[in-house]
Amino acid sequence: MDDGSTRPLSRQLVTLGSFGVPLGLAGLAGCWTAATADLHAVRWPSEALFAVTGVLWALLAVLYVVPGLRRSGAFRADLEHPGSGPFAAYIPLVGLLLASHYRTVIPGAHLDWVCVAFVVLLGSVAAQLVAHWIAGGVELAAVHPGYFVPVVAGANVASISLSSVGLHQAALGAFGAGLFFWLMIGTVVLIRLMTGSALPDTLKPAMTAFLAAAATSNLAWIVAHPGPIREVQSILIGMLVFMLAVQAVLVVGTYRSLPFGVSWWTFTFPVASTTNFAIRWAATVQVPGWEAAAWSVLGVASAFVVLVAAGSVARRPRRRGAHRGRQHPTGGRGAVVQRG
Repeated sequence: MDDGSTRPLSRQLVTLGSFGVPLGLAGLAGCWTAATADLHAVRWPSEALFAVTGVLWALLAVLYVVPGLRRSGAFRADLEHPGSGPFAAYIPLVGLLLASHYRTVIPGAHLDWVCVAFVVLLGSVAAQLVAHWIAGGVELAAVHPGYFVPVVAGANVASISLSSVGLHQAALGAFGAGLFFWLMIGTVVLIRLMTGSALPDTLKPAMTAFLAAAATSNLAWIVAHPGPIREVQSILIGMLVFMLAVQAVLVVGTYRSLPFGVSWWTFTFPVASTTNFAIRWAATVQVPGWEAAAWSVLGVASAFVVLVAAGSVARRPRRRGAHRGRQHPTGGRGAVVQRG
């Protein structure tokens, strides 16, 4: 099957998968925002992380969009690519996280409508992706866990944002869409992983999307329904705990053998979203020692993201000849670099 892995790589400096970096940073910033509210943490880590996220997201957006303007249909081609297409949702997803945060920091800026605009944009990207998928645009062998991003994690983040601006019914609608596609896409992805060939190493971190789906669903529900933990939240927590157990097995058997690379940023958002919920849950139930436990989880998540960031900075670029035939880290269009 020709999934695009043998076609020449676009000479763009930035690919859709590159936006996974600001997504991971925004996820960690959200953890520190929760810690500021529930653990009385200082505010500057959250603000610093969101500031870095905003600058990086804007820079990547310019570097991605400007070269694409010179090629007719460039974004459409990326969107419909079976490997990197789902990552198109990263762009509005990060924008939505930024807008949701800064609406609380700059209350007079009327950013509620910006949040709604990003929700609409994210929904538009997701709708285009789903329309492409159900029209027969993707073969089963090309499906990977990253397909959760636009229609499950994206829907849940949209639900959180809509709750934050007071649109409770719309938030429930977004949550329902995420729940539907969690079941639908989850079934397709699971069948593909169980019956198809193993994912390449660069896509194996995307298996944490199962965890991100459960974590963001829990976050969406607890934000929409603050207060004591009730039946629906308990059901969602059960799913999250099981997904954590699955990921623990994968850490021992699969992840620990993966070479470090840019694809490791894929781990950061699921880790951050799980940590964010853990802090909120601990603050709600307040079992003995909950603050120490919450701080410990936050410390581990922060250390992990810092290590991934440090490793990314420390990596030395290879010689030009060493790039020949290297697989693209996102599995995107033209995953093999060919230089003439």
